[in-house]
Amino acid sequence: MTLPLAVSPAVDSAVSKIFRRVVPLFIVMLICNQLNRSNIGYAQTHLEADVGIGAAAYGFGAGVFFIAYAIFELPSNVLMEKFGAKVWLTRIMLSWGLVSAAMAFVNGPEMFYVLRFLLGVAEAGFFPAIIFYFTRWLPNNHRSRATALFIAGSSIAAAISGPLSGPLLSLDGLGGHHGWQWMFALEGLLSVVVGCIAYRLLDSKIDDAKWLTGVEKHDLQAVIAEEDVLRSEASVKRGESGSRWKLLLQPRILVCCGIFFAITMAIYANTFWLPSIIRRIPGTNDVTVGLLSSLPWICAVFAMYFSNRSADRTGRHKPYLVAALLIGGVGTMAAAFVTPWLALPLLCVATMGFKSASPLFWSIPQRTLHPMVLAPAIAIINSLGNLGGFVAPFGFGVIKEQTGTVTMGLVVLSLFALAAAAAVTYFRRDKEDIDDVANLAEVGSDEPTVAAK
Repeated sequence: MTLPLAVSPAVDSAVSKIFRRVVPLFIVMLICNQLNRSNIGYAQTHLEADVGIGAAAYGFGAGVFFIAYAIFELPSNVLMEKFGAKVWLTRIMLSWGLVSAAMAFVNGPEMFYVLRFLLGVAEAGFFPAIIFYFTRWLPNNHRSRATALFIAGSSIAAAISGPLSGPLLSLDGLGGHHGWQWMFALEGLLSVVVGCIAYRLLDSKIDDAKWLTGVEKHDLQAVIAEEDVLRSEASVKRGESGSRWKLLLQPRILVCCGIFFAITMAIYANTFWLPSIIRRIPGTNDVTVGLLSSLPWICAVFAMYFSNRSADRTGRHKPYLVAALLIGGVGTMAAAFVTPWLALPLLCVATMGFKSASPLFWSIPQRTLHPMVLAPAIAIINSLGNLGGFVAPFGFGVIKEQTGTVTMGLVVLSLFALAAAAAVTYFRRDKEDIDDVANLAEVGSDEPTVAAK
């Protein structure tokens, strides 16, 4: 009996091993990443009191991270291709852990700016490297679920950051150091430890994985190579040809940047402003605000997994992405005009939509871009899209300062989400779209490509 390559038992067993060994490691790495990126939020008042970093300096320092991140994202991903994921991802984790730990020694605004910039430099390339890693290790019909599980790490980090950072801040005075110094040092060193573990567990290429059998390696590499050929042929049919740098200028990459920018704006606006929205609920305090702020992220973990698993099974990622963006946009719009108590469940719905949209979105470049430009294209999309992490908090602050409320900020976010949903239609389904060819390979074929082992 023969089977289509994409559904061979060897591919299934190899994918199961990757989900057990690699994906959980990436989730832990992202949790460390998000803790080191956002823990300054818990230290803000302490930095102002102990070091003299006021609100303006704090805002600039928080934002300069994203500037550095955008500048160094593409070079980092190009170097990852050269040195391999094992070495480069380890380097990224060790460097960002050490820089984050060095935040314990901040003595003024200037040092704060420098370390936040260096943290952006150190971290640049991490997220796109993982997304690219999935394209080299997983077939089309498994990547969205893996990406959803990976991105769930950011929601887990958002949910645990308060309960973790609070006790560390309470170490104030221990050993003659402030609590915020202990927080930066210990959370930074945690990333260093995880980076060392990652070096032992990761492999750059499928051939290097001693935990896969020879048949699993062969079939997994074959199905990924077959999908690369299909993507290349689809690009040629669309008239996309030429050098690597010419292919990077194709319009679909620019459209991807716009869609991801809108998604990132929504996610970071929720990250930075959700607590202030919840504080409008009568009777809340620091403890209850922290607990209630975790609800949207907990809901998002489940929404991400199930929506992306369903999208992988059907092979129809674009309709799911449009639905997620519409849910996020409508939920945000509704939250702008109701009471605080009603706003919280609506923001839970909106967060479920936006966080589900993130891994669903990455299926578009993974499945449609030419393999020759996939790594740098992912870096460009991620770096430009992540500028939404700078624009959203800053824009919300300006709107709130001018109007005294975040209502208009929520309205603007919802409009960006609706525009992103419309932009997804740019990637129309036709006979030249790789999704159509890939779906055929996933459900069966009259021309089997490999014999069952």
